[in-house]
Amino acid sequence: MTAVPTPPLSRVRFSRAPRGFPRRVPVRQVLCLLPLALVAVAAVRNRSLLVAGVGQLRTASWPWLLAAAGATCLTWVAAAVTRQGAVVQTLPKRRLLATQFAAASANHLLPTGLGAGTVNLRFMTVCGVPPARSTAALALYLLAESAGRLGLLAALLLAFPDALRLGPLLPDGSTLPLLLGAAGLLVAVVVAAGALVRPLRVRVAAFVREAVGEARCVHTRRVRALALWGGSLAFPALQAAGLAAVGQALRLPVPPAHMALAYLAATVAVALVPTPGGLGSVEAALIVALIAVGSPAAPATAVVLAYRIITVWVPLLPEALMLGALVRLKVI
Repeated sequence: MTAVPTPPLSRVRFSRAPRGFPRRVPVRQVLCLLPLALVAVAAVRNRSLLVAGVGQLRTASWPWLLAAAGATCLTWVAAAVTRQGAVVQTLPKRRLLATQFAAASANHLLPTGLGAGTVNLRFMTVCGVPPARSTAALALYLLAESAGRLGLLAALLLAFPDALRLGPLLPDGSTLPLLLGAAGLLVAVVVAAGALVRPLRVRVAAFVREAVGEARCVHTRRVRALALWGGSLAFPALQAAGLAAVGQALRLPVPPAHMALAYLAATVAVALVPTPGGLGSVEAALIVALIAVGSPAAPATAVVLAYRIITVWVPLLPEALMLGALVRLKVI
């Protein structure tokens, strides 16, 4: 009886997968297209805002609009400097800057801070930063950025104590109770989480120890500390300068310093609202803040719409394309 030779398995080709066997899902290709799909959805949902904002730009002074665009571009540089300052390990400069540009789109399409944080965590992991250190670096970045924003706001409030007038916008005597109520609610949530959830408390304590250790290492290097705190001050200052430039372009009857104060106050207030990139909440808060520093309602609305077109909607498509490219190239 003669044995029939069996061809090696490497030479066997299947024309198609067997029935019932799931084909491989192209996850990376799907992730490349996901930012573009989210941009399209956001544009359709906010089409009235886009049309109104473009209409306001037609009557604006173009040199001031170019200044606002330049300030917006510099915010990505400031974010990259701050990100590098928050971690001891040296990150590749070009990829770091490209990641900040791409992370902006993720931040506009996901709840505030979550998109950019996720992109940067992935980037640091690919660069070889251990997960514990990358998470600690993210926390240090958020702390420094918040401190820089609050510091600038406090400095402007001290320099212009009468610029921000919330009286006409709030009922009489309601400002102090609102502030105390918000502070009390925040303290109650923190205390309840720490007292009732023991595993959470243990993990938070371990994370705090790791973050404190990373912060100490960063501040032993002058270059890193300067990048961290210099970038954290430059980032909100450039954003506020962008709004002031748009206000000048549309001839808003408010001093630029007061417009910067309004921007910082609005963004600090809206940071507690978990909407994608602050879409909707930022516009409302900015309009209220500009009215509080003395602007009429209609010009304030025009300035905010034009500002959001320049800083959010014009860069959004290139940012999404960059995000898809970085995913495809396995940079993130």
